[in-house]
Amino acid sequence: MPLERVQKLIAQAGFASRREAEALIREGRVTVNGQVATLGCKADPEKDSIKVDGKRLKFARRLRYLLLFKPPGVVTTADDPEGRTTVLDLVRPRVHERVFPVGRLDFHSEGLLLLTNDGELAYRLTHPRYGVLREYLVKVRGVPDEKDVAKLRRGTTVEGRRVVPKEVGLVRTTPKGLNSWWRAVVGEGKTHEVRVLFRRIGHPVQRLIRTGIGPLRDEKLKVGMFRELLPGEVAALYNAVGLEPKEEAHYGRTTSTRLHQEAGSVRARQTHRRGATGAGGAGHRQARLKRKPVGDLA
Repeated sequence: MPLERVQKLIAQAGFASRREAEALIREGRVTVNGQVATLGCKADPEKDSIKVDGKRLKFARRLRYLLLFKPPGVVTTADDPEGRTTVLDLVRPRVHERVFPVGRLDFHSEGLLLLTNDGELAYRLTHPRYGVLREYLVKVRGVPDEKDVAKLRRGTTVEGRRVVPKEVGLVRTTPKGLNSWWRAVVGEGKTHEVRVLFRRIGHPVQRLIRTGIGPLRDEKLKVGMFRELLPGEVAALYNAVGLEPKEEAHYGRTTSTRLHQEAGSVRARQTHRRGATGAGGAGHRQARLKRKPVGDLA
């Protein structure tokens, strides 16, 4: 097997994304055959002992690809020091491989989130170089006028970098024009990017729903539920970032998880539906809105 960069191997093992792996190497937490690794060094996973924090990486595992409809009030991290529910809490009862979220959805946002242990795919999906777009349905306070919209389309600076939305369009206004819904497509992937864009024109976001990740869509996935990606969906993601699909990918039966509120805390409960993703909930309301701009979201 040809030598590969250690950060890439860590990602391929499903331990972390490539960016996170690079941080681990910089912190001196990675060793190759007992020697502290440096950025750029290479190894053979079949012959060399690669360890993170003293634990040897295992490369014999199934690749998993999960699409989750993240609810608001759930954090997009592996664990949370405040004890809040994480996106991994929603899939752990049914997924035994170590997976991690691809990109971020902030605490108050909701919608589609990809989780996988395919580090190379995750790296490319989140790197601006590959131009993978994210689509959002956005509810804002008030109705931006033509001048505001023109300013919005010119973009703004987020985290020291100029970002310009790829598309912005009005979906509908609510009764009496107190609020409005917009479709926004962005490609930078900066934290709070969409929220910052609308806040800078004086129309703060009240609700943010991610409805698309590159070629991925699912108008029937319920809030707090997840499913395995279909082979065609994985192939579409690979094609979007210029990769060849891997033979060890796992495409299981559809699995769903719905959140329930009990005694003021969020708990995950799993359900299984053969061959279906379910319909209804916010995902279904979103689908109706997309088909019928004067739909029932207020």
